Amino acid sequence: MSENNGRAPVLPASLSRLRWRLTAWYVGTFFAILLLIGVGMFATITRRFDRDLDASLGDASKELIRVVRARANGATPAIDSLHDFRIPDRRLLLLDTLGGWVAGERPESWVSTLARDAARIPVHRHWAEGERLLRAYAEPFTLAPGQRFVAVAVADEIELEDKYASLIAAFGAAALAGLLLVALGGWLLARESTEPVERAITYMRRFMADAAHELRTPLTVVRSRAEVALQRSRDVDEYTGALRSIEHETAQLGRIVEDLLMLARADAGERPIERQRVFLDDVALDAADAARVIADRRSVRLEVDEFEESPVDGDASLLRQLTIILLDNAIKFTEPGGVVRLSTRPVGTGATLSVSDTGAGIPADQLAHVFERFYRGDPARTRSGDNGTSQGAGLGLSIAQWIAEEHGARLRIESAPGQGTRVTVEFPPPLLSPSASVSSS
Repeated sequence: MSENNGRAPVLPASLSRLRWRLTAWYVGTFFAILLLIGVGMFATITRRFDRDLDASLGDASKELIRVVRARANGATPAIDSLHDFRIPDRRLLLLDTLGGWVAGERPESWVSTLARDAARIPVHRHWAEGERLLRAYAEPFTLAPGQRFVAVAVADEIELEDKYASLIAAFGAAALAGLLLVALGGWLLARESTEPVERAITYMRRFMADAAHELRTPLTVVRSRAEVALQRSRDVDEYTGALRSIEHETAQLGRIVEDLLMLARADAGERPIERQRVFLDDVALDAADAARVIADRRSVRLEVDEFEESPVDGDASLLRQLTIILLDNAIKFTEPGGVVRLSTRPVGTGATLSVSDTGAGIPADQLAHVFERFYRGDPARTRSGDNGTSQGAGLGLSIAQWIAEEHGARLRIESAPGQGTRVTVEFPPPLLSPSASVSSS
């Protein structure tokens, strides 16, 4: 198992740039949304303001017409009686249809022009006067037969728009605060979203380094054996011994490659699983027969408890491989003369598979790592093969855990130094009918 000396993995520059780019995208998108909302709000407020102002000027003109008619002296407006008539924020003027002043405030030239233009129909008009933007409404009316006048109401649009400045300022402040919060939230979200990628890259680098290390060992042995055998002429027995050693190492190399291929296909979801009703006790008995050869060769007694019928839903070949992995691992870490025990039994509506041994046990600080790929714990505890090379690449339990997870099972390990190890796989109740078969990947 490769080590990183306790140092945290360095974040790749590409991921760091990706985080900043994602944050910029979040902020930019939110800014664009705020800009669209702001433009929409400004257009809506402006339209509403213009509509309300026009309606207000129209009401003011009509009120002026009402007062003029109420205070008229026959066909002539009572000019003096209009001095006390005021409407806040409005200039009120009374003109004839030729633009001449009749009553109210003295008109500017543009107001006289407006009155002439409004001799027949009401007219709205804007007028810029220095820094002021004026809005006016002129409405003609008849005071007596042949006597037509024009009532004009004028408002300073800029002064009225100042009332909306606080609303605009509040929106701007809220937008700025929103951008800051989105920037912070975007950075946190980008960090959270890239952490799985960072872990995957770190895991991939470690996995590749460990795989290269594990493959290099048997390849180095094969090359060394071949070089030694070719250094000088040898008799048939010596060549045979060298070839057997090479065969052993290539077999080990083949097992590592097969395990790596299975894990790669499992990670990619390309390992099809044929789910059907199988009996765990039959699968376990078949696996025990296969593992008995390994146990006999290492002088370990393999005991099989009396099985009870235990139906589960799963892939029979994968379940057999799971059982063989657990048995092989138990035999590997059990000293000659020790015992490995296999049992299956129904529990509730599910079933359990149990493999226990009388080996050296696993320290508590290593239990959390036993399912990591290429993890083999303390080298001093690793049994050696017939030729002194370490057996296994630390992939077996990783494959076993994957098989258990694919079957919805829970794999638990209980161990203590000097007290052996017990591995239990708890399977859920079967759901398929006995004749059903479902393929998944």
